Amino acid sequence: MMLKLGNMKKIKAIKVKKLEDNKKNWKKMLVDLEEKLNLYFGEKAPQLPNSVREFIVKVGPYLALIGIVFGLPAIIVSIGIGAMLAPWIFMGKAASGFHFSFWSLFSLAVVVLEIMAIPGLFKRRKQAWNLMFYSSLIGAVSELLSFSLGNLIIGTIITWYFLFQIRSYYK
Repeated sequence: MMLKLGNMKKIKAIKVKKLEDNKKNWKKMLVDLEEKLNLYFGEKAPQLPNSVREFIVKVGPYLALIGIVFGLPAIIVSIGIGAMLAPWIFMGKAASGFHFSFWSLFSLAVVVLEIMAIPGLFKRRKQAWNLMFYSSLIGAVSELLSFSLGNLIIGTIITWYFLFQIRSYYK
């Protein structure tokens, strides 16, 4: 009995270590992606003038607030349409209902991250910039999964260009 209890503790410790390793892998992967994107969008890309960067940093939190104010009603409507179409989605008759639900979840995640970032954007904190970066990643994944390749390519490139141009202002 004692031997089994000791084995169970070892197994639990191994599982906890694997979870911690997975967290480290995700963090490392995101940091590596951020550094690689910074190389292309922040350093190799044509640089915005410092006055334009400063303007974006000053106005950015307000633009994010405006996006949230206008985005939330659209998400709420989308959730309502998805709920209305739920019986047909279940029966396989309304593929667009799935798209509404899918889009709503990703958009809600983006808006929540942006809401969390607003106070830090005003204070120019790197953590807030990171939240905006994660928000852009979720948006890119959403566009990819909905096969909206034009929005994925053009929208993500523009977003990352401006995001990485102002990255150095956040400490």
